[in-house]
Amino acid sequence: MPGVDSRHLTPAEAERALAVAVSAAHLAGREELERLGRVEQVRRKSARDVVTEVDHLAERLILDAIRAAFPGDAILAEESGEHAAAAGARPTAGTGRAWIVDPLDGTVNYANAIPVFAVSVALAVDGRPCVGVVFDPVRDELFTAIAGEGTRLNGHPVANPDKADMGDYVIGLGYAPRDWHSDLGELRRSVRASRHLGSAALEVSYVAAGRLDACIHPTGISNWDVAAAGLIAEEGGAVVTTADGEPWFDLSRPSTSIGILAAPARHHRALLDLFLASGRS
Repeated sequence: MPGVDSRHLTPAEAERALAVAVSAAHLAGREELERLGRVEQVRRKSARDVVTEVDHLAERLILDAIRAAFPGDAILAEESGEHAAAAGARPTAGTGRAWIVDPLDGTVNYANAIPVFAVSVALAVDGRPCVGVVFDPVRDELFTAIAGEGTRLNGHPVANPDKADMGDYVIGLGYAPRDWHSDLGELRRSVRASRHLGSAALEVSYVAAGRLDACIHPTGISNWDVAAAGLIAEEGGAVVTTADGEPWFDLSRPSTSIGILAAPARHHRALLDLFLASGRS
C-alpha cells in the first residue's frame, strides 16, 4: 500500500495512540508469558487453528486499555469480532478510527509451549494503518511504527538491508492451501532457505529488521494478523502486497482469506512472479 502516511493523525495523536498500543501489548504479553506452559483450555477453531483461555484474557486486557483511552473508537479483535464505534460505524466499513487486535498471534505454538508468539495492536484511520505494534514477550522485543516515520525495534530504528542477490534470501513461507503445490519448488530453489515460524505477525515484522529478507503467506490469514506487521514491514523499507500483488490492507476482507508478500522493492516483483508460477497447481 504505497504512499501511506499519518496525515489523518496529528503527531501528538499518533504518539498517544502508540503509547496506548504499547502499554496494552505489554499488559497482554506479560500475562501470556506468566501462563506459558500452563494452558488449561484449548479449543479447536478450524482444522489448523486453536484458541485458549489466554487468548481471551489477553484480548480483554487490550480492549479495556483501548476503551479507557479512546472510548469512541471502533475495534476489530480476533476473538470477539467487531465492536462498533460510539457513532455507530463498524470497523470493517473502513471509515473513522478502528483498532485491529490480535491478542496472541501464534496460538498453536503457545498451546504447545513453543516460545514463538506475539501480541499485535494496530490503529487504522479511514481504512489505512497509521500505528502498529508487535510485541514478542519471550524476547522482550517491541516492533513499533507510525506511518511515515519508519520502524523501531525496542526504540532503535531498523530497516531491511535489501540484499542484492535473491539467492542469499531467507524467507518466511506460510502454509499453502490445498490447490497449491506443497513444495513451491522453483521459489524455494531461488532463495537460500525458507522458514515458517507459526506467527505471521512476527514473520512480517522480521522483514523490517532483515531477520527475514522477505515473507510470503499464500492465504489463510486475517487483518488482525497483519495490520500492525504490514505497516512495520512497510516502514522498514519493504514493499507489501497481497500474495497476488494487490493492495495488502482492506478491512472489508473476510477473515482467513488474506495472503501477504513483504519484500524489498529490488526483488518483490521477482518473488511474486516465482510464487505465482510455482504455486499454482
